[in-house]
Amino acid sequence: MSEKWDVIVIGGGNAAFCAALAAQERDLKILMLERAPEEESGGNSRFTAGAFRIVYNGVDDLRALMPDVTDEEAAISDFGTYTSDQFFDDMFRVTRFRTHGDLCERLVTKSYEGVMWLRSKGMRFQPIWGRQAYKINGRFKFWGGLTVESWGGGPGLVEQHTTIAKKRGIEIRYGARALSLIYDGHAVQGVKVKQNNEIYDVYGTSVVIASGGFESNPEWRTRYLGPGWELAKVRGTRFNTGDGLKMAIDIGASTCGNWSGGHAVGWDYNAPEYGDLSVGDNFQKHSYPWGIMVNATGKRFVDEGADFRNYTYARYGRVILNQPDQFAWQVFDKKIIPMLRDEYRIKRVTKVSANTLEELAHKLEGVDPEGFLKEIAEYNAAVKTDVPFDPNVKDGRCTEGLPVNKSNWANTISEAPFEAYQVTCGLTFTFGGLRTVADTMEVLDVDHNVIPGLYAAGELVGGIFYFNYPGGSGLTSGTVFGRTAGDAAGDYARSKR
Repeated sequence: MSEKWDVIVIGGGNAAFCAALAAQERDLKILMLERAPEEESGGNSRFTAGAFRIVYNGVDDLRALMPDVTDEEAAISDFGTYTSDQFFDDMFRVTRFRTHGDLCERLVTKSYEGVMWLRSKGMRFQPIWGRQAYKINGRFKFWGGLTVESWGGGPGLVEQHTTIAKKRGIEIRYGARALSLIYDGHAVQGVKVKQNNEIYDVYGTSVVIASGGFESNPEWRTRYLGPGWELAKVRGTRFNTGDGLKMAIDIGASTCGNWSGGHAVGWDYNAPEYGDLSVGDNFQKHSYPWGIMVNATGKRFVDEGADFRNYTYARYGRVILNQPDQFAWQVFDKKIIPMLRDEYRIKRVTKVSANTLEELAHKLEGVDPEGFLKEIAEYNAAVKTDVPFDPNVKDGRCTEGLPVNKSNWANTISEAPFEAYQVTCGLTFTFGGLRTVADTMEVLDVDHNVIPGLYAAGELVGGIFYFNYPGGSGLTSGTVFGRTAGDAAGDYARSKR
């Protein structure tokens, strides 16, 4: 079985679809190889909440992207702005100034253009009313620089992509695992594929790898992230085992970025080994800034209010994994329980409730009750209750004099009823990846020369994120660099006709 395509895209998530759509604009024959069966397709994109971090200078920019927003909705919403300077500042700050300058510049400056391009293809977006805005004095105030999500969240994003791609004549093969690149020592010429227990070659003028990182490979996690990471849960697809990285490295591709780092969050302690599409992203537990987290000794171990959730959640999973027995309990009282995000109210949740702190202390499985009660008493006494609580801003309501102080949103744990939720580490994606040229996403070899015909996009691109991640920038990265890779791969394919 031998066939020839203009552009072959390895992967089936947002970045892969963007690459395929961009290449197809040149009236080329495009093939997508999706390792997962159709019912599990979409990579990690299907498991996301669908948020996109983009530059916008006001409500007019947002309404151009989301024309379904009515005048009435706009009137009761404070969307604010999220300028390119703010995006740059967030990227530099959370990555400790490690992010690659050229990649970061393209991510930021092309973010709005990228989602508008998807909008032109038929993609629908909406404001993140539920998770990124609190209604204060009759108005929704958006916070944390994150305002836009795809219609229907992650599943809706993949469904829209699939519909758009098929209408444009892009062929998608499900259950088609790319095994290796066909490479003649000069240029990539295709892909060796396994499908239905058969192995065959597919030839293509150019190949875009957009098949995710290695978070679903326990052996690689332990090798690169470190001991103990085989114990982490995986938030998303079970198919991201590093295949795309390996096949590129096997032909001499250069690697770069934070190979010992990844996007890791607080995730339900009893969640399955990999993501469950029936639950989606709801095993996450992201209301911790309003409460406290304690470990097995009953002690707090992190500043829950260091920053908005968008800027801390992707690194606190690692912190939880490093606690005794790899877990923590998030604790809330009556004042905050009504504010908890929807994911706290699902049926499959590890939760305890109590009417007294003493009762709660003995219900926290694995926690030293005396240590917990002592910690709560010291924490409550340290809260500056004279500072008003405001969830829309970093309110400065803090603690003083504790070994680990809380910087914002410090609420006493004092009013019954009390609730606590057990979490462990949920790994989303890994940060290490391939070295690329920012304006074409061509893959470089170990001598930093371009490998002709090979491009990369999505989570396997190295050099963008280090240590941490601003919420919503993953899908934006997939869009911007998927489109960039598809444009360049399509141009290369046309030049070889």
